[in-house]
Amino acid sequence: MTARPVLAEPIRTARLRLVPLAVGHAEEMARVLGDPRLHTFTGGVPDTVDELRARYRRMLAGAPDPGVSWCNWVVRLGADGQADEGTGGRTGGPLTGTVQATVTDGGSPGGRTAEVAWVIGTPWQGHGIAGEAARALVAWLWSRPVDRVVAHIHPDHHRSAAVAASAGLSPTTVRQGGEVRWQALPDPSNSRPTYGS
Repeated sequence: MTARPVLAEPIRTARLRLVPLAVGHAEEMARVLGDPRLHTFTGGVPDTVDELRARYRRMLAGAPDPGVSWCNWVVRLGADGQADEGTGGRTGGPLTGTVQATVTDGGSPGGRTAEVAWVIGTPWQGHGIAGEAARALVAWLWSRPVDRVVAHIHPDHHRSAAVAASAGLSPTTVRQGGEVRWQALPDPSNSRPTYGS
C-alpha cells in the first residue's frame, strides 16, 4: 500500500520563509540561479526563464510514481508577509534559492526516505541561509514522518557538506555518481535523529 503523498507546506524560520514552489517564481529564480558558478559541482548551465517555467510546471505536476512525492520550495529572505504562498507574488525580501525533498515510500521497514538538496544564489552565500533553510526542511520532514533523510554531496563541495552537517546529517561510506551520501536516521528509543552509518 502506498503512503499518502507528502505535500510542500510553508515553513518559517527566524529569517526565512520556505514557500512552496509556483511557476510564478521562475522569473525571479532565473536571476537568483543565473550564476554559472552554481553548477561547478553539479554540471550544466543556468536555465532561462522559459526553461525554469517548464521545469516548474513538470515539478508541480508531481512524480509519475505514486510512491514518490516531489516537494519544492523557494527560499525567501524575511519571515513576515503572507501573499507569496503558492502564488508567486512578492511579499517580504528577495528570493535567495531553493530547497527540495524527494520523498520515496519504501513500503517496508526503512519506509520513507527523503532525499534533500539546496541551492542558494551566489549573492546570498556565506550568510547562513542554506544551513537555516536545510535545518528547517529536515525538521519539517521528521514531522511528516520520514524514516531517513539523505543528501548526496560532491566530496569537494565543502560548503554543502557544512550545510548537511548543520542539518544533522553525517557522511557515510556510500558513494553514488561520485557523490558522498550523507544521512540521518531516527533513533527508535527516543524518536530523535541519529546520524551516519
